[in-house]
Amino acid sequence: MPKKAIRKYKSPRKKKQSPVILGMKVILVIILLFIFSIALISKKLFEEPSGVSTSYEQEFINELAENAKLIEVKYSVRPSVMIAQAILESNWGKSELAQKENNYYGIKGENPSSYATKEFEEDEWIEIDAQFRSYDSLFESMEDYAKLLQNGTEWDEDLYQEVIEAPTYEESAQALQTAGYATDPDYPEKVISVIETYELYKYDYDTIEQESKE
Repeated sequence: MPKKAIRKYKSPRKKKQSPVILGMKVILVIILLFIFSIALISKKLFEEPSGVSTSYEQEFINELAENAKLIEVKYSVRPSVMIAQAILESNWGKSELAQKENNYYGIKGENPSSYATKEFEEDEWIEIDAQFRSYDSLFESMEDYAKLLQNGTEWDEDLYQEVIEAPTYEESAQALQTAGYATDPDYPEKVISVIETYELYKYDYDTIEQESKE
């Protein structure tokens, strides 16, 4: 039998893209890459860097610092610690106790109202209801806190003397824990962290005095 002729099929040739279309695609890719790059740069510019305060936080710090400078003159309480504790105890002035009673330091006292608070007892956190002092303003709360550190308590007038006399904010924060200001075992580290994160040490007189001599 005669062999069938085998037909060879040529693959269809791809149509060449016109230079105009190819050029437009290249331009489109370049534009997209440019837009993407701009978006990344903008994100980095407007992101809040770690440790840098927002406008609200800085305004709160400024208000605390202004009061702290006046109170330091009379009561010798270190401003950086005073500011850091107010931030911690009041959650940047947003706690219920700060909002309703102008109590920024969690100082207990007689009050018709009671508030839930956490205490660290026997190696665990528990929630209790307690009464806290009420004030007319932030300044009044800060001044009462300074009086407490300077005058101590009814049972120990020297209870917080080491907090005031400590030569550094680190030692002052540790003295708060030793005196029993807070039950949180990590309290000194938290106070120090706030001071260093927001550079509150720049409000301390001894730091300013030392820098001026250098």
